[in-house]
Amino acid sequence: MAPRILLARHGQTQWSLSGKHTGRTDVPLLEEGRRGAELLGERLRRAPYDGLSGVEVRTSPLARARETCELAGFGDRAESWDTLMEWDYGAYEGMTPAEIQASRPGWLIWRDGVPGGESLAEVTARADEVVGWARSADRDVLVFAHGHILRSIGARWLGLPLDFAARVRLHPTSLSVLGWAYGEPAIETWNDLGHLVP
Repeated sequence: MAPRILLARHGQTQWSLSGKHTGRTDVPLLEEGRRGAELLGERLRRAPYDGLSGVEVRTSPLARARETCELAGFGDRAESWDTLMEWDYGAYEGMTPAEIQASRPGWLIWRDGVPGGESLAEVTARADEVVGWARSADRDVLVFAHGHILRSIGARWLGLPLDFAARVRLHPTSLSVLGWAYGEPAIETWNDLGHLVP
């Protein structure tokens, strides 16, 4: 079986709720985010995932991702990996897109990057490292991380430039699966929130 990568975005935080760029700031989960992480774990224990017993698990070391991983029930199996940290937004850390565009009309992170933070090339290289690791053995992998880095991994899994990620939204506590179709990298599931629906 060709390896797949399952992407779990961390649960809701106050900054993600308000749309602030949350890179390296360690913002805690809201209660809504904690509950979403538990529901994600329950889903991954049911068919077709059945607990993902043979899956290798890694998590961003940032608290919001690590806690999501733990609440979902994978903390004891997960290895912390700095490569899964969110984009370093530099001078734009803690700002909303509207606040940034007030001084930089038309700004788009996927095209224009950020001052004082990671470059597009650096984020691409980190995403490529995750893709390479995921494809390195005959087993699926599960990662707990953040919106922009997971969107970047999605673009690079498909062999597309980073700016493709502008076209794929990713909500807190979502589940996505990147796999294969006719031997080519493919999106099996994206931004799935079915576990949050009552």
